[in-house]
Amino acid sequence: MDPHASDNTAKIHRDSHTSDKIGEIHRELHSDLPPEPALRAKALESVLVEKGLLPLDAVDNWLENFAEKIGPKNGATVIARAWRDPEFRALLEADAIEAFRTAGFEARAGADLRAVFNTPTIHNLVVCTLCSCYPLGLIGMSPAWYKSAEYRARAVRDPHGVLREFGVELDADIEIRVWDSTSERRYIVVPERPPGTQDWSDEALAGLVTRNAMIGTQRDLRPNTGTA
Repeated sequence: MDPHASDNTAKIHRDSHTSDKIGEIHRELHSDLPPEPALRAKALESVLVEKGLLPLDAVDNWLENFAEKIGPKNGATVIARAWRDPEFRALLEADAIEAFRTAGFEARAGADLRAVFNTPTIHNLVVCTLCSCYPLGLIGMSPAWYKSAEYRARAVRDPHGVLREFGVELDADIEIRVWDSTSERRYIVVPERPPGTQDWSDEALAGLVTRNAMIGTQRDLRPNTGTA
């Protein structure tokens, strides 16, 4: 019997264990990497910044601006009009796609859109439990938290808890309706018109409507000061 056999066997086991561990670490590191298109975009951004053709924070500022201001204005414009025009509100409730078209905004072909209305006794919350379906062209870019596994699971299981984390405290008599988006149907929440805005213009009213309100993670849109 080879006296070194046991030592060799132990070494093989150690080498195997080390190899498995390295493979596990490799997979874990790669699982945290952004998808390949995002990596290519980041590489291109880095080259442009290095050559002085693009300010360091230009892309981040543009994305934030589109996500928070430019994109959501489409939905906000439609909601403001619905607040002021009962006939348009009825159209938005009956056929949201046609309402957006009437207002000059085209929805993505093949995807239905339903507007769900908050009331004093009903609060609506939108989620996509399977992936992150979202009316991108109508209310801007979806926030990162909307696509997170935690939000997608908890919005259905514990909507009260999720809303509390967004600062929305609801009375016990308010019903929460959770709407699950799909590739065939998307939802937009129409918040209640804040009191004291009876004489406001459509533009001023639209300025009160936020992206989060159109998802349902914000309820109170009352202006802080003044009138318009």
